[in-house]
Amino acid sequence: MAGMFNDLSSPAAFLSTRRSGKPRDMVAPGPGPDQLRAILSAAMRVPDHGKLAPWRFVVIDDRDSFAVLLQNAFRAQRGAPDTEDVRAIDQFARQSPTLVAVLSTPVEPSKIPLWEQQLSSGAICMNLVAAAAAHGFVAGWLTGWAAYDPHVLKALGGGGNDRIAGFIFIGSPGRELEERPRPVYDEVVHHWP
Repeated sequence: MAGMFNDLSSPAAFLSTRRSGKPRDMVAPGPGPDQLRAILSAAMRVPDHGKLAPWRFVVIDDRDSFAVLLQNAFRAQRGAPDTEDVRAIDQFARQSPTLVAVLSTPVEPSKIPLWEQQLSSGAICMNLVAAAAAHGFVAGWLTGWAAYDPHVLKALGGGGNDRIAGFIFIGSPGRELEERPRPVYDEVVHHWP
């Protein structure tokens, strides 16, 4: 299955063909407990100046409770959700077989700058997406309003200067992955001086 969605013949080919999946298009199966452990363990192999591990994974198993959390957070911040909002919240909470929230949890005080710790959290999200693909699944990294909501952050165990770096959805593709436009090399690569 993995070869259908990413070229695993070499690391270079894998990175050159890796694509995210749309969480709303993901279907079962998702990773089992041992596979998820292997995926999360691989994701942890990121640059981490000072060996602080300034991030945490929260595997969201109870999607019904997560949907209620999101509805309550929405209500607290914006008022009662209308039918369309509830539908969007429920879709977000329930899409894909597996959902992992990644929290940026900087260690303070520390001689390691906050920005470097936050970059490590971004790197772990990308490693998680790549590790899921390397195990034959598709993954998508989303944020949205819930990633910036203090009620959601607190419910997931965050506090202080913590932030939700993203929600990583993992599953099997329900349809062919689409390629998206990529940056033009000469527009984003510059040599100095």
